Amino acid sequence: MNYCSDCGEKVSLVIPAGDNRHRYVCDSCQIIHYENPKIVTGCIAEWNEKILLCKRAIEPRIGLWTLPAGFMENSETNMQGAARETAEEANAQVENMQLFCVFSIAHINQVYTMYRGDLVNGEASPGIESLETSLLKEEEIPWQALAFQVISETLKLYYKDKKQGDYETHYGDIFKQDDGTFTVNYF
Repeated sequence: MNYCSDCGEKVSLVIPAGDNRHRYVCDSCQIIHYENPKIVTGCIAEWNEKILLCKRAIEPRIGLWTLPAGFMENSETNMQGAARETAEEANAQVENMQLFCVFSIAHINQVYTMYRGDLVNGEASPGIESLETSLLKEEEIPWQALAFQVISETLKLYYKDKKQGDYETHYGDIFKQDDGTFTVNYF
């Protein structure tokens, strides 16, 4: 950040009085500009023992597979965001949605919330951010071509719960290690 969004003057990265973190503070009007994690929300859309995956048409990770998900928008609930993202990325409608998992990913300042829901009429097609959509059984999941670690973790939990016949709500933290691998802590 270079300039204050309130008055347009330059900002400095400092620790404000009474705070313990660096913040952008306007040199002129002294407004503190807080930067907070982004919320990503999406859905495991289910249809006849299959789930909906989308092949990404945009960066990051273009050409790899993901669950329909994206950044939550202002003036919408988390669940509404998950349904909207499913519609945008896969021209698909979901119903009977239930929270399935929440992951904090501190190294990229994101919190992921993923729901389970029924894919209405089993209908989906690529939206503007997808090259392709597909309804897949577990054995058809392209595990080596999944776009993000959080999607892989979500699907592992989903199939574990499915085998047990009982879906829980899962919570975890994903940490990127210096060597590029990931560690996941569940609680």
